[in-house]
Parts: sequence; C-alpha cells; structure tokens
Amino acid sequence: MKIGEERKNKMKKEETLEKRGKGKKDKKENFLQKVWYFLWDSNSIWSWIIDIILMFLLVKFVIFPGMGLILATPLPFVIIESTSMEHEGSLDSWFSLHGAWYLENNITKADTEKWPWSSGLYKGDIIVVQGLKDYSYKEGDVIIFHIHQQTTPIIHRIIKIETLEQGTIYSTKGDHNDGQLPYELEIQEEQILGKAVVQIPKVGWVKLFFVELLR
Repeated sequence: MKIGEERKNKMKKEETLEKRGKGKKDKKENFLQKVWYFLWDSNSIWSWIIDIILMFLLVKFVIFPGMGLILATPLPFVIIESTSMEHEGSLDSWFSLHGAWYLENNITKADTEKWPWSSGLYKGDIIVVQGLKDYSYKEGDVIIFHIHQQTTPIIHRIIKIETLEQGTIYSTKGDHNDGQLPYELEIQEEQILGKAVVQIPKVGWVKLFFVELLR
C-alpha cells in the first residue's frame, strides 16, 4: 500500500510540473505573439515609433558595419548634401557652361564623356562607396574623402593624379563648381574613404528633409 501511494504521489507531482511547464510555455508563446502583433500588425503610434527605432538600430549596428566590411570602407553609404556634383541638363549643356576650366586643364569633352557618372550626381542621392586597398583610383572617378576642417566627407571627382616621392597626390573638383577649392588641390591617400560605385537617386531626401528642417 505504501508503495502504491508513493507512486500516486510521484505521478501527481509529475502532472503538476507538466502543467506548470505547459502553462509557462503558453504564456511565453502568448507574449511573443503579442510582441509580434504590436511590431508588425498594430497601427498605433507607439508601434510605429518602436519600428522606426528598431530599424535605425538595425541599420546602424548591423547593416552599416556589415557592409563596411564587405566594401572595405568605414563609410559604405553617404548622402549627397550639396549641389556641387550636379549637371545642368545634358552633358553638352553642362560642358558649355563649365568646359572652359576643363580645357584649360587639358581635359577635353571626349574625356568627360568616358567618366563614370558623366551626367552628374544630385543632392539627396545615396551613394554606395567601395574602398580600394591598393588605392587604384583613376582620373574621372568620384571619390569620397575627409578633410580636417569638417566632419562631413566631400564627394568630388578626381581630375588629376600625381605620383611623387612622398606618395600619390590626388586633385578633385566638383562638377558644378567653377573651380577647385583649396582643400582639394592635394589630397593624400589616407584621406580617401572610397569611390562611388552605385547611385540611389533621391532616397537620401528622407534624412535631408529633417536635417534641413532643424537647421
């Protein structure tokens, strides 16, 4: 009799533990379902705010660093914030306005036709940046480089490359600018973050709109 009672008590304990475990599992599943619904199906303002925060964290701490490793640059994406690379209309009309400077510097219209992004890059465009570990940049490439005077990188086109004893020196110019700025006359290799390889038109205006609204 004693053995039978012990078995019954043991079975009751096992049933109780099983029910508790099942209850905890059901609660966990219900919690996860509620979280999933809140994030993806709910139309509440708080759901939208949390979604935006999570997307920002995903891009900043997962996608951005991951793409940086793949593209060999600390800055895999940049938004063009100025009009210095824009063209007015066709290549012909742009060269008629700015061609004199290029001709004075031994750059012909035929040379500009071979350039990547020969139709210009525009404010609000997102640029995908590819770093080149061997620094095999060419004249006509649009490069992204930093200068000591500001935190925002510069996106301009290489118009001259010189190989000197102290290393390779790059000169750039914005397609829309009338001439070169002082800081782009002698750019060192270590200043260059990479070159433009993909243009995503106008998507960057989502960020620029809020940036310019707060200025």
